[in-house]
Amino acid sequence: MPDYCAAMTSYELAQVNIGRLKHPLDSPQLKDFVDNLVPVNAVADAADGFVWRLQTEAGDATDLRVFGDDWLIVNMSVWRDTDSLTAFMYQGTHRELLARRYEFFERMREVMTTLWWVPAGHRPTVREAEERLLHIREHGPTQQAFTLRKSFPAPVG
Repeated sequence: MPDYCAAMTSYELAQVNIGRLKHPLDSPQLKDFVDNLVPVNAVADAADGFVWRLQTEAGDATDLRVFGDDWLIVNMSVWRDTDSLTAFMYQGTHRELLARRYEFFERMREVMTTLWWVPAGHRPTVREAEERLLHIREHGPTQQAFTLRKSFPAPVG
């Protein structure tokens, strides 16, 4: 394998997005969101380019909190590359729920999602995700933390 190909496969794309719930997870207002977690996660798990997602024994991450806030929930996953992530995000039920996100989550002024490259096999922690979110909020998109609109290539090496 040429060195260029080895460099391309030595990193994977981590993504985190957080949301401030408008209502408790067990409320009627969030029923559609909660009812679709298992099917959407199953589609993600089977998607081309999917590597890993943060989950508890319950199979999702809704019990985990970020920034010590009981109303913020976290979604974090690792993908082969930005194309794989984008292909999943904008299709099927995930796309439908994404379009309805403000029914379930508050509109926030702060950046609530970011991407970063991790060494292949690394599984980011919630703390690491918090650090990346704080970085992009303070510095804007950089190699350390970026968005799909303003992305950076994987490091070489």
